[in-house]
Amino acid sequence: MNRSDIAAGLRLCRACHWNQIEDDWRGLLDFDRAGGHVASHGENVVGTACFLRYGGVFSWIAMMLVDPEARRTGIASLLMEAALESLREESCVRLDATPAGEPLYRRFGFADECPLVRMRAVVDQAVVARPGGVVRRMEPADLPEVFHRDLVVFGADRSALLASLYRRAPELARVSKHGYCFGRPGYSYYQLGPIVAEDAEIAAGLASHCLSTQQGTQFAIDAPKHSPDWIAWLESAGFQIERPFLRMQRGSNDAQGAPDRQFGIAGPEFG
Repeated sequence: MNRSDIAAGLRLCRACHWNQIEDDWRGLLDFDRAGGHVASHGENVVGTACFLRYGGVFSWIAMMLVDPEARRTGIASLLMEAALESLREESCVRLDATPAGEPLYRRFGFADECPLVRMRAVVDQAVVARPGGVVRRMEPADLPEVFHRDLVVFGADRSALLASLYRRAPELARVSKHGYCFGRPGYSYYQLGPIVAEDAEIAAGLASHCLSTQQGTQFAIDAPKHSPDWIAWLESAGFQIERPFLRMQRGSNDAQGAPDRQFGIAGPEFG
């Protein structure tokens, strides 16, 4: 896959009702040692699979898309084989699976890591109250310290991704002494994440500080389900569950990071 295939990838996103826009595809293809594959039928691209390498620690498979009219023809299996062949020297490969994709990934040796849930809401400032705590808009000078903190929490260096998210939507980035968050626009809604915090109360403070400036905007948060208090706060802020995800891995991951401090992921395409 290369940049000339982005238009086809966007067509597949719209056909599958996915939220990614051109900047997401460019971000994936511009990653160091990232790549992807396309499946074609004649001149038409009917499937995609991308992969990222996070600093030699683990890799990530993303954008496993198949045209709805070409499903159940073996294309997804061919794309997964191609992606895993490209990553054959990696010790651990990870991904976020939809319920529809989970059986395919299990056939390729992926095992459960942790459950997630996508939650969506149209922001109502009357509901998303800004709680206490010192939270402020992130500034460029904050990024080096955020990158350092994130390396510990995520388990690998994703500073290039975070820098890209900040460039795309600085108005959504927040920081405090005990956490930080980023966001980005999408085709149908905005995505808030990653959200990293020491506890659910701090995560709520970061999210509400951002969301309280976004009246009437639709947001999604892909939340790991390790904290009932966090899920309860999201529901109190008007978020409703749209669908589950399952984080899965193939191989041994020696860089778990701090999963209990991850309250929102960057999205299934980025981890």
